[in-house]
Order: sequence, then structure tokens, then C-alpha cells
Amino acid sequence: MSSNVVINQVLILFGIMIIGFLARKKNVMTATTTKDLTRLLLNVTCPLTIFTSFQLEYSRSMLYGAGQVFAFTIVVHLFALLIGLVIFNRYPEPVKRVLRFVTIFSNCGFMGFPLLQSVYGKSGVFYGSFYVIGFNLFIWTVGIRIYTGREGEFSWKKVLANPNIIAVGLGLITFLHPVKLPIPAYSAMEMVGGMNTPLSMLLVGATLTEVSPGELFSGWPVYYGSLVRLILMPFFALITTSLLNFSPLLQGVCVLVTATPAAVLTTPFAAKYNGDTHLSSRLTLLSTVLSVITLPFFVFLLNR
Repeated sequence: MSSNVVINQVLILFGIMIIGFLARKKNVMTATTTKDLTRLLLNVTCPLTIFTSFQLEYSRSMLYGAGQVFAFTIVVHLFALLIGLVIFNRYPEPVKRVLRFVTIFSNCGFMGFPLLQSVYGKSGVFYGSFYVIGFNLFIWTVGIRIYTGREGEFSWKKVLANPNIIAVGLGLITFLHPVKLPIPAYSAMEMVGGMNTPLSMLLVGATLTEVSPGELFSGWPVYYGSLVRLILMPFFALITTSLLNFSPLLQGVCVLVTATPAAVLTTPFAAKYNGDTHLSSRLTLLSTVLSVITLPFFVFLLNR
């Protein structure tokens, strides 16, 4: 994996973020537009990106690699959960909830898939989709529990009905069987799925308008949470995948997707379950901005 290639891809993604920021700032993208495009991204373009990534020739080694990524996902989320239970105890409960949530959940969909697709192509998205399975399992169980302290709102229906999980299931069926989609159907899905990268980064950029620069950089918790999310967690991923002798491709996928900033669901969860929404929005935005520096840093470490 070339450092220059990845740095260029990160800069391209950041450039699209700036376009989204300016479009939202000038009201070319309104709040309603942003919400509608987010629904389009989550329910159409991202699932199609995942589904078409499975249109590969069946390989036992790829299936085994997918299992490795899924196992890693469980390990990294459990580690983040344990760390979050220990290092944030001195903070008030609303702040503590947000910091724990950010530690566990990365922006593996909005930023992870575009990054993996840019660097590794369909293979990166294929393996990354198994990380997303674990992410969804944890966010609808542990994520809710962090804020509510109870299990009552968890539903397997929410997990299994997630369009991205459905896309993985259907894609896996096509991967395991020799029958592939007709070229017109595949091309149509691939073209729509190709919107995923620019659309997701435009939306990330649009969210950067929600907090003023003065507020964005104030308060230690926002730096503490960003440090844990962008440095500690990727380092854990790097060390773990090295000890387990992951291939360079699998290690790159696991480290890069773990190195993405705070999940976009951080603020919606905080708003719904009485967390600190001011902190959550600032953490999401600051970690996104700082990831432009930290992602290339971990690419450099991967290449060493």
C-alpha cells in the first residue's frame, strides 16, 4: 500500500468534505436536503456498494479472511468497551456516555467504505462489510445500553432489518454461488453504488457547519475523546493484527476502518438518550477534521 496513494485519497475525500461544507454554508444544501441525502446514502447507495462488492469469484481464502475481519471486529469493540468503562469515570454521566460511545464506534460506514474503496477497491469493501456487521450488532445492543443502562430497547429486528446487513446477506449468497447478476443489472447497481463515496463525504462536510470554530476547539473532553478514537484504537488494531499475522490487505482494512473518526450516530444517540449533544457534535466534527492527519500516519505505520 503506497503512502502517497492513500494520502492523495484522504486529501481527495477531504476536498469533497470542503465542497459539502461550502454547499451547506451557502444553503445550496439545506437541512432538509441533508436529511434526505442521508436516508438515500444509508438505504440505497451504501447497501448497493456493499452488495456489488460481493460480485467476485468465490475463494475459500477470501471467505476465511472475511471471518478473520469479523472476529477482529468483535475483539476491537469489546476492547473499546472495557477501556471506556475504565478511563472516563471522573466525568459527569452525560459526558461519560458520549466518550464511551465515541471510543467504541467509528465512522466505518460514511468514511470507512469510501476510504477502503479508494485504496483497495471492491476487495476492501468486501472485507470492510464484515466489520460493519459487528458494528451494527454492538451499536444496537451496547450502544443503547451505554446511554440507557437497560436492555429494553434492543431489538434483533433493528439489526437484521438494517439495509447494510441485508446487503451483506444477499451479497454473500451471490458470492457463494456461481450465478452472477446480469451485466445490465450489475452495472446499474454499481453506478448508483458509485455515488456512495462523494455523497457520504459531502454529507460529512455539511455537518461541519453545525458547530462554530470557537466552540469546536474548547474543552479537554473533546480532545481526550478524539485522542482515544483516533490514536489509541488504531494502535490497538495495528498491534492486534500484527500479533495475529493478518495479511497486509486484511491488516490495512482493519486498521484503517478502526482509525476513522467518531460515528455519525453519536449525536443522534446522545439526543435520544439524554447524552451531552453539544459534546457529541463537537467530538464528531473535531475527530473528522483531525483524521485527515491521523489516517496517513497509520498508513505510514502499516507500510513499515
